[in-house]
Amino acid sequence: MTTDDPFVHHPELRGRIRPAAESFFRDLDLAQIDAHAAQAGRPADWRTPDEQREAGRRAWFAGRAPGDLWVFGYGSLMWDPAMEFVEVRRAHAPGYARSFCLWDEGGRGTVDRPGLMLAMVEGGGCDGMAFRVAAAAVEHESFVLFRREMIAPAYRPVWMTLHTDHGVIEALGFAANHAYDSIVQGLALDEQARMIARAEGVLGTNLAYLEDTHAHLQVLGIDDPHVTALHARVKALRTD
Repeated sequence: MTTDDPFVHHPELRGRIRPAAESFFRDLDLAQIDAHAAQAGRPADWRTPDEQREAGRRAWFAGRAPGDLWVFGYGSLMWDPAMEFVEVRRAHAPGYARSFCLWDEGGRGTVDRPGLMLAMVEGGGCDGMAFRVAAAAVEHESFVLFRREMIAPAYRPVWMTLHTDHGVIEALGFAANHAYDSIVQGLALDEQARMIARAEGVLGTNLAYLEDTHAHLQVLGIDDPHVTALHARVKALRTD
């Protein structure tokens, strides 16, 4: 079905996804990010050099047939994709799971009080959202996306097979790069909750990130037991 309404399949998401023009990530000022990182005490080489990141993006898309691009969101991309998209669908990614395993000392935490961000790891399935980018916009929108998701080597791009109510699609996703030392798995739920409850960085509080994730999963009718349990534990800590 062709339509001019990106929310034709999910009208309940209208007004719940930040427009690209309003996103902090749309025109990301990396010099400003570097200044914040230096002030926070992070090493000068914390992020991937621009030329290396852009070369990686071009290599990733080399040989890909022209056409629309689907992008899978499982965390902040769900409510703040920073991309211009023409369609959104609820989507299921077999073989992956959502995990608060990315140690964060900048965006939602600091060196003194690190937070935890989401990454995709191997698992029994991950439900999220798929955004379709029109073919004519893929070059610029993928540049915006890689500048955000590949700013540091925490993630690795992957092609994913997604199941949606309107068919199977191939999408670009970003999974955990287990070779990166900020991917930390095995933290107990209580430890994750304590970190998230108190962490705050340049992008805001870690709690707000968790709450946005939890809220968007609820809107889509997605039950992620780990997110639900973590959200309840953090809220309990904040009221103790």
